[in-house]
Amino acid sequence: MRVLGIETSCDETAASVVALDGVSAPEILSNVVLSQIEEHAAFGGVVPEIAARAHVEALDGIVEAALEDSKVSLDEVDAIAATAGPGLVGGLIVGLMTAKAIAAAANKPLIAINHLEGHALTARLTDGLDFPYLLLLVSGGHTQIVAVRSVGDYQRWATTIDDALGEAFDKTAKMLGLPYPGGPNVEKAAASGDPRRFAFPRPMKGSAQPDFSFSGLKTAVRQAATAIAPLSDQDVADICASFQAAVADALGDRVARALARFRREFPRQVKPALVVAGGVAANRTIKATLEALCSQAGFAFVAPPQKLCTDNAAMIAWAGIERLRAGIADENAADFVPRSRWPLDSVSAPLVGSGRRGAKA
Repeated sequence: MRVLGIETSCDETAASVVALDGVSAPEILSNVVLSQIEEHAAFGGVVPEIAARAHVEALDGIVEAALEDSKVSLDEVDAIAATAGPGLVGGLIVGLMTAKAIAAAANKPLIAINHLEGHALTARLTDGLDFPYLLLLVSGGHTQIVAVRSVGDYQRWATTIDDALGEAFDKTAKMLGLPYPGGPNVEKAAASGDPRRFAFPRPMKGSAQPDFSFSGLKTAVRQAATAIAPLSDQDVADICASFQAAVADALGDRVARALARFRREFPRQVKPALVVAGGVAANRTIKATLEALCSQAGFAFVAPPQKLCTDNAAMIAWAGIERLRAGIADENAADFVPRSRWPLDSVSAPLVGSGRRGAKA
């Protein structure tokens, strides 16, 4: 089984071919990703119109490169999988319409993939993880804890009630004059900072409510920076280190509650695992905190390689394979409309951003 995946939900244009023969481990035959960081850096964040235009200009060549790298022709591909949401609607339209055209021209099945499902299932591609397991998704647009029960069966246990963690990193970097993207640059500055200089709050720590909150922490950073302006390089480093320490501490508290709940709800799972995915999963301080927490709780800590934690098309192709194997691919995918909002768990009530376009989280 070979699936061509296409990913255009934000500011990466990506295509990949993933294969599974049913005997050996799955294999990523190609994984081509074109980042748009330079196009958006001057604006301190992703500009949707620029992102969509860049996808239009690059996607055909990226798909051709992915097929060439995989040494698989389009005739040998069994299906086309494309991100259909959530994300920036302009980019989603480009990717999904391209996938529809390819599928129609080549007479191949089309699978519309939820971007979050791609993240949720990546650990099965990289580590062969068995269901069920716990997922911590920390990215620029989402901060969630999800119980991954099986393909298509996800239960959200926690989400952010305001900002996503990646968004908080980006906004903190912008306040401190650090370049985009914020996450890596905040971490770089924090390496030479004092994490004890500023006593930033640990949002939601100790709360019976399982969710996350980062807007108050972001406000505390702004107040601290304003109080000591103009900032020296050491001031910036100390603020970043203190912010990062507060984030890791708050995440650890929230995740610890989820690990305990997982033990209660899945007592027969003798080898429980926590999977961490999304761009923020690359942060070493956060990763070390979660690894220590898992070790104490008897959980395996699984973090896919960095190139598969951030947005990529291999995870989309793999999600397509998973859906084909489970027999739950949408037969009417050719009529699927891109969704800027598309919760992975359609049962849990949304906490924020519910409107005519649907739930944000």
